[in-house]
Amino acid sequence: MNFQFYLEKLMASDNFKNFIDEHKDAVPVSGFFVIDLEGKDNKQHFDYFVPSINKMFSFQLENKCDLVPVELIGEKPEKIAMNYNFDFSDIKNLVQKEMTAKNITNKVQKLLFSLQHKDKKDYLVGTVFISNFGMLKVNIDITDMKIVDFEKKSFFDILRVTKKSKEEK
Repeated sequence: MNFQFYLEKLMASDNFKNFIDEHKDAVPVSGFFVIDLEGKDNKQHFDYFVPSINKMFSFQLENKCDLVPVELIGEKPEKIAMNYNFDFSDIKNLVQKEMTAKNITNKVQKLLFSLQHKDKKDYLVGTVFISNFGMLKVNIDITDMKIVDFEKKSFFDILRVTKKSKEEK
């Protein structure tokens, strides 16, 4: 579960090599990672933006590095660095350490992280599913490997918000 392992898998694939040959101006703009600790729903995607054609594409590593067009929503995505060398088990440990500090005793079940660039830095922006229908919103400054935002939510909180907004209509 190492970032560099997934990156090397991407760069070794024929789909990626052909894509880069065809789109020399393509830049990496995000990565998406699902770490399923209770099942087998692990995913690793790397997204590239091609400025010359204003399109984005995702490489889905769990599906033999399939290339999938992605609808571009909003602003042009910003380039991310790809020189990181972290392990997702270290990320999980970082989250669990913060959970302990905040007296959260639930069990981590699934981690979803998006590597993206914002505010002139790269971050792992994540949602962590925990036992008892809990969720954690976690943002990690990937350069310093520090949690910069951490918030616990409940699935039931989300249901209440959704129910209220439906009742208001």
